[in-house]
Amino acid sequence: MKLWGGRFAKETDALVEKFNSSIGFDKRLYKQDIRGSQAHVKMIAAQGIIDLQDAQVIDEGLEDILAEIEAGTFVFDIKAEDIHMNIEKRLIEKVGPVGGKLHTGRSRNDQVALDTHMYMKEEIKDVASLVLDLQKELSELAEMHVETLMPGYTHLQRAQPISFGHHLMAYFYKLQRDGERLQDCFKRTDLMPLGAGALAGTSFPIDREMVAKELGFAALYENSIDAVSDRDYIVEFLAAASTLMMHLSRLSEEIILWSSAEFGFVELDDAYCTGSSIMPQKKNQDVAELVRGKTGGVFGDLMAMLTTLKGLPLAYNKDMQEDKERLFNVIDTIKISLKLYSGMIATMNVKADHMAAALENDFSNATDMADYLVKKGIPFRECHAIVGKTVLYCIQNDKRLVDLSLAEYKDISSEFAEDILEVIKVRNCMKARKSRGGAAPEAVLFSIEKGRGMMKETEVFWSSK
Repeated sequence: MKLWGGRFAKETDALVEKFNSSIGFDKRLYKQDIRGSQAHVKMIAAQGIIDLQDAQVIDEGLEDILAEIEAGTFVFDIKAEDIHMNIEKRLIEKVGPVGGKLHTGRSRNDQVALDTHMYMKEEIKDVASLVLDLQKELSELAEMHVETLMPGYTHLQRAQPISFGHHLMAYFYKLQRDGERLQDCFKRTDLMPLGAGALAGTSFPIDREMVAKELGFAALYENSIDAVSDRDYIVEFLAAASTLMMHLSRLSEEIILWSSAEFGFVELDDAYCTGSSIMPQKKNQDVAELVRGKTGGVFGDLMAMLTTLKGLPLAYNKDMQEDKERLFNVIDTIKISLKLYSGMIATMNVKADHMAAALENDFSNATDMADYLVKKGIPFRECHAIVGKTVLYCIQNDKRLVDLSLAEYKDISSEFAEDILEVIKVRNCMKARKSRGGAAPEAVLFSIEKGRGMMKETEVFWSSK
C-alpha cells in the first residue's frame, strides 16, 4: 500500500503511476531530502513532539539510506512516486513503524520546497564559481592583448580600431553583471519554507527558526501559503541563467566568425573542436556552436516555467512538479558550458597579425579624422560631412585615408595639417581613446584591475554563504 493509500479503494493505474512519478529526475535531490529530514527530526525531538530515542533511530536510518544511495545499492521505486516517498518508504522498512514519525509536522509540499531551496543554494554557488573562472581566463587573455589591434564592429561592419583585450573585457563585464544577478537570486533562494505544511502551517509546536539555523538559511517564509505555492526563486534563476547563456551565445557567434578563413582572427585548440565525417580538412567549432544552440533550450525552460505558474490558484498544484526538469536541465547546461568555455578561452590561439591586417584596407580611422577637425574648432556635423566626402573620394580613387597626400587633404579642407598623417594611423587611433572604459591600453589595463577588484568582492560574498 502507498504511504497515502488509506483513502483509496483501488490500485493506481500503471500508466498513471508512470505519468505521476517524478523519481526519474528528482532523485538527484536525495542529499537535500535526507539532510532536511535530519534537521526536521532533530527539531521535533527537541520540541518534545517525538521521543529523543525515536529521533536517534530515524537519524541513523537516514544515514544508512544516504550510504545506500551513494553506494548505488538503493532501489528506487516508481510506485513510491518521488524521492521523498522513496526515502520514507525505505526508512520504515529499515527501522519499522517508528520511521513513520519522521513526517510529523510537515507535508511533501513544504518538504519539496525545502529540498529545492537547498539544492538551488548549492548550485547557484557552483555556477557563480564557474562564472568567476571564466572571468579570470578572459581577464588574463585581455591583459596579454591590450596592444593587439583588431577592428571594432557595429552592424558587423568595421567601425573603429580597438584592441583584442578591450573586446574581451566587454564580455568580462557582462559576466560580472551575470554574477551579480546570481547573488541577488541567492538572496531570494535563502528562505526556509519548512513548517508551512501543506499550506496552513501545523498545530504542532515546531521551531522553524531552529531548522533554519540548522540548515544555514538566512530567513523564513513568513506566510505558509506563499512558502509552498511559488517558484519565483526558480524563475529568477532561470532568467539569470538565460541572460548568462545569451552572453555566452554572443561570444560563441564571434568565436565562430573569428575562426573562419574569412576572418582568421583566432584558432581554437584541437581539444575543443571536432572534424567532418566526409571533409578531411575540416576543423569545426562545435563547442561554440553547441553553446549557441543550447541557449534556445535554456530560454525555453524559462518560458515553460513561467507558463506553468501563470494560471495556478494557491496553494500547491501538481503542475509545480514540472519545475525540477526545467531547473535541472538549465543547471546542467550552464555548468558544462561555462566549464568548456574556460578551457577553450585559455587554450585559444590569437592571430594578432591577421587582426591588425584587417585594419589596413578600411576606413575605421575616419572617426579620428573627424575628431581631429573638431579640435580645430569646426562643429562636429561639419566635420562629419568633410570626412564623409574624403572617404567617398578615396573609394572613387581606390585609395585609403593613409594613402592621401597632404596636398589632397588640403584640397578637401584647409584645416588639415601635416600631423593628420600621424593621427589617422590605426594604432594611434586606438591609443588616443584614453577615456575611462575606452580602448587605449592604459584604459583597458585600468578596467582589468577594476574588474579583478570586483572579482575579489564576489569571492568574499560567496565565502560568507
